[in-house]
Amino acid sequence: MDDTPIEITAHPGLSGIDPAGWDACACPEAADGRPVDPFTTYRFLKALEDSGSVGTGTGWQPRYVTATVDGQMIAAAPLYAKGHSQGEYIFDHNWAHAYENAGGRYYPKLQIAVPFTPATGRRFLTRPGYEATGMSALVQGAVQIAADNEISSLHATFCTEAEALAGKEMGLLHRVGQQFHWVNDGYADFDGFLASLSSRKRKNIRKERTTAQGFGGDIISLTGSQIQPEHWDAFWRFYQDTGNRKWGTPYLTRQFFDCAQETLRDDMLLVLAMRDGRAVAGALNFIGRDTLYGRYWGCTEHHACLHFELCYYQAIDYAIAHGMKRVEAGAQGEHKLARGYLPVATHSLHWFGDPGFRDAVAHYLRAEREAIDHEIEVLTSYGPFRKIHQEEQQ
Repeated sequence: MDDTPIEITAHPGLSGIDPAGWDACACPEAADGRPVDPFTTYRFLKALEDSGSVGTGTGWQPRYVTATVDGQMIAAAPLYAKGHSQGEYIFDHNWAHAYENAGGRYYPKLQIAVPFTPATGRRFLTRPGYEATGMSALVQGAVQIAADNEISSLHATFCTEAEALAGKEMGLLHRVGQQFHWVNDGYADFDGFLASLSSRKRKNIRKERTTAQGFGGDIISLTGSQIQPEHWDAFWRFYQDTGNRKWGTPYLTRQFFDCAQETLRDDMLLVLAMRDGRAVAGALNFIGRDTLYGRYWGCTEHHACLHFELCYYQAIDYAIAHGMKRVEAGAQGEHKLARGYLPVATHSLHWFGDPGFRDAVAHYLRAEREAIDHEIEVLTSYGPFRKIHQEEQQ
């Protein structure tokens, strides 16, 4: 690229950004099919904004950043000014407490992220051919915005490993976390997957599936136009129950699911447990090009093992049937290990304006990474797979 100047702009909303230009950076691969993941597409982020799930009063204030050259958008990032640390799933509460105990003001901070979505994907969205230039421009622009406004910090969460390594070269701090993912090893069907497990784990999963499927009703999977407004009415009840118990207040508004019905239904797989003509439990997944992303679960009736069936085993069934490479089951949960989901590293990047605080966090992250690397190694060794299968995977 020549020395043509790059213009960096912060936007208070997506309405001022060309949808085609954004998606040319966020999901250029969608020109010949499904995007790698739907979470940074214009339609997903716009649904969050239009539904009031982000914006005034939510603690997620949009400040989307774009980089343009001669009027063409070459890069973009979903940037938010955050008034708290909720809905991020990579936790910095201890950093906030330490910063404020030392007399500083941690919030607002800047966050490059997909709100309420602990799924790995590109956060520095670049048009093909501008990968290095675009990311560099976005990082410099976001850091400059933070510095000019005396904002304590900038964070990019659930970025790809490649982005994390590139960001580290630019001087950002690299943090490693952990999730549990299921990987499709070319299984022909669910029984093929079970055959790769140890005898005890295989029997346990079969027992759980039999128990769950005997709850007294039917399990259905819906996507696209199969999902109707009444299904969202039911799922909203499930989501509220889970949100109230986990977070105190649900992150998404009811209107988000109406927006989803309009613009995102082809990106979603809704699994419902139906009994006596009504839904009593459900799990919502988002569909990527080769990954199924488990996102939300809830119920109005408790039935043994139904959570495992709807969230984990039905997702595996779908992934195998559609030739998908993996299932990401969301944040946390070592109970996923016994069900074929193995630990993998997640990545984030961090910048702090205060040099002393930056050095303290850097020291903490070195120790944290050693602990997480060790934990992933240990947990993997305790996985449910037959030893010969584990050796073949390594």
